[in-house]
Amino acid sequence: MTSQTIVACVVAILITAVVTWLISSVYRKQVYEKQIGSAEDRAKEIIDEAEKTAETKKREALLEAKEENLKAKNELEKETRERRAELQRSERRLVNKEESLDKKLDAMERRENSFAAKEEKLKAKTQEVEALIEKQQAELERVSGLTADQAKEYLLRSVEEDVKHDTAKMIREMETRAKEEASKKARECIVTAIQKCAADHVAESTISVVQLPNDEMKGRIIGREGRNIRTLETLTGIDLIIDDTPEAVILSGFDPMRREIAKIALEKLITDGRIHPARIEESVEKAQREVEAMIREEGENALLEVGVHGIHPELVRLLGKMRFRTSYGQNALKHSIEVAHLSGLLAGEMGLDVRVAKRAGLLHDIGKSLDHDMEGSHVQIGADLCRKYKESATVINAVESHHGDVEPTSLIACIVQAADTISAARPGARRETLETYANRLKQLEEITNSYKGVEKSFAVQAGREVRIMVVPEQVSDDDMVLMARDISKQIESELEYPGQIKVSVIRESRAVDYAK
Repeated sequence: MTSQTIVACVVAILITAVVTWLISSVYRKQVYEKQIGSAEDRAKEIIDEAEKTAETKKREALLEAKEENLKAKNELEKETRERRAELQRSERRLVNKEESLDKKLDAMERRENSFAAKEEKLKAKTQEVEALIEKQQAELERVSGLTADQAKEYLLRSVEEDVKHDTAKMIREMETRAKEEASKKARECIVTAIQKCAADHVAESTISVVQLPNDEMKGRIIGREGRNIRTLETLTGIDLIIDDTPEAVILSGFDPMRREIAKIALEKLITDGRIHPARIEESVEKAQREVEAMIREEGENALLEVGVHGIHPELVRLLGKMRFRTSYGQNALKHSIEVAHLSGLLAGEMGLDVRVAKRAGLLHDIGKSLDHDMEGSHVQIGADLCRKYKESATVINAVESHHGDVEPTSLIACIVQAADTISAARPGARRETLETYANRLKQLEEITNSYKGVEKSFAVQAGREVRIMVVPEQVSDDDMVLMARDISKQIESELEYPGQIKVSVIRESRAVDYAK
C-alpha cells in the first residue's frame, strides 16, 4: 500500500469521525431540548398547582379569620351586655344606699338636735352642781377651819402615813417569816458544825525570840566589827536586835518563813558554838532545807488531818507554806484546815459530797502562799493554781467565789463561803490594826448620823453593832423599820468588815412630871 492510499484512508477516517460527531451532537441537542421542554412544562404545572393551592389556603384562612372575628365580636357583645347589666344593678344599689344614707342623716340630725338640747340642760345642771359644791366647800372650810389646799395636804400626809405603815408592816412580816423559815435549819447546821469542829489557833507576830545560854554569846553573834551579824542578816533578810534583854536575841521581819530560817540557823550556831561567816552560810543552807522539809510535812499533815487525798504535790507544798502566812493574826493554814472541817460538816448536814466540800475548803485560800510573789489577789492566784493542777470545776468555783468576786455555781461554793465567814468572824479569830478599827467605828457613826431624825449613834461591841437613838417626834415606829433597813444596806455597800454588823434603832418616849 502506497502512502497516498494511507493518506486517503486517514482522511476518510477523519471525515467519518467528524461527521459522526456532528450527527451525535445534533442528536444530543435534540434530546436536551426535549428534556428542557418537558421540565419547563412540569415546572409550569407545579407552579399552576401551587397557585391553586395557595388560593385555596387563602380563601380558607379568610373564612377562618372571619369566623374568629365573628366569634370574638359575639363574645364582646355578650360581655358588654353583662357588664351593662352589672352596672345597672350597681347603680340601683347606689341609689338605694343614697336613699338609706339620706334617711340616716335625717335621723342623725334629729338626734343631734336632741343631744344639743340635752347638753344645754346638762350644762345648766352642771353649773348648779358646781355652785352647790362651791357652797358646800365654803361651808366645809368654815366648819373645819382648813382651806382646800390644807385639807389636800392633810389627806396626802395621812395617806402617806398609811402607806408607810403598811410598807413597814409588810417588810416586818416578810422578814419575820423568812427568818422563821430559814433560821431554824441554818442555826442547826451551823451550830452543829461549830460544835463538832475544835481547832487550835495561834496568833503569829512579826518577831521571834532566840534564847541564849549566857550574855557572852551576844558578842560572839555580833563578831569582830559586826561581821557575823551582818552576814546572818544578809543571808536571811531578817534584822537581829541585840539589846539589854537578858539571854535573848530578837529576830524581826515581816516574812515568817525567813524568820523561821534565821531562828533555826541561829539556834544551830549557838548549839555548835563556832560562829563565823562560813559556818553561818552553812547553817543557813541547812536551815533552808529543814524549813522546806517542814513545809512539805505540814502540807501532808494538813491533808491527813482533813482526810483529803489525791492533791498535786506542788499544791501540798504550797499548803505547808501557808503555815508561815497570817491574815489579821490568824494562821492561814490553821484557818484553811478549820474551813475544810466546817465545810465538810455543813455538807454532811445538807446531804452533799463531804469530800469535795473538804477539798474546796482546804484549798480556798491557797493563793495566799504566793500572793507576795505574784501579782493579783489571792482569789485569782488560787483559782489559777487549781486550774493549773487539774482540780475540778466545783473546787475552782468555790475558790473564786469565796469572797464574792464570782457568782457561786454550786451549793458547795456557798458552803465554803459560809465556813470561811464563820472561821474569820469568830470572836478572837482575827485581829485588826488600831487604825482600821478606829476608821470603821468612825465611818459607822458618820453613816448613821447622816439620816434625818437621828439624835445620837454609838458603835459598840468592837464595831459589830451600832445603836441609833432617834427623835420620837420626827421618826415614827414605821419609820424605824425603814431606817434600819436603809442603814444596813448603806453599810453593806460602803464598808468592808468581817462577819456582820447589827443595826439597832431605838425610839423612846418619856413623860416626866413632879409631885410637889
